Amino acid sequence: MRNEGTRTLFQYWNRLRDGRPAPRRTEIEPADIKSLLADTFILERDARGQAVFRLAGTRLCAVFGRELKGFAYSSLWALKDQRVIARLLFGSLQQNAVNVVDLTGTSRNGRSNAFEMLVLPLDGGVDNPRALGSLVAMDKPYWLGADPIIECRIDAIRVIDPDAEPVFLKNRPAMPVPPLSPEGEFGPAGPASARRIRHLVVLEGGRDK
Repeated sequence: MRNEGTRTLFQYWNRLRDGRPAPRRTEIEPADIKSLLADTFILERDARGQAVFRLAGTRLCAVFGRELKGFAYSSLWALKDQRVIARLLFGSLQQNAVNVVDLTGTSRNGRSNAFEMLVLPLDGGVDNPRALGSLVAMDKPYWLGADPIIECRIDAIRVIDPDAEPVFLKNRPAMPVPPLSPEGEFGPAGPASARRIRHLVVLEGGRDK
């Protein structure tokens, strides 16, 4: 986790869970993370099984130029990345996975900026899974918030075991994202072409140029 805000949100979530797979959603106190609220969001699963925004911070909505509540999270992403994002969120909502995604956002006028996304599971019961997350700009150019981001593209993914991950190591290499193909597509049990090294899930392949 390279961004201080990302690490701070993870630390807060990790303290709340206190050794459990995830904290209860009712344990989240906005006042405890008030400095982070503008960049945070809460996702829930709708009747179709999609992850949608239940809440989204003001700065996050400004970055995308619209109110995000009720929108599918996958709709923010490039078409080629939407299935991967949907599977990652399935892992958070159903399997208590912690995901960190490095991404590039492209604006309406063709500008681009790097972001770091964190998704953390919340215990909302079997019928009401939710996730807490943040999307933080790695740089803050003058145009961000005035020229809306219209498409996000995945640069790298890290799937974290919070019981084993040394959170404060800022410089560990990210996992390159392989080209999406039917053979390598994520399934509910995990990536078909994945292998596990200690607490990381490693995907075979190279970044799609």
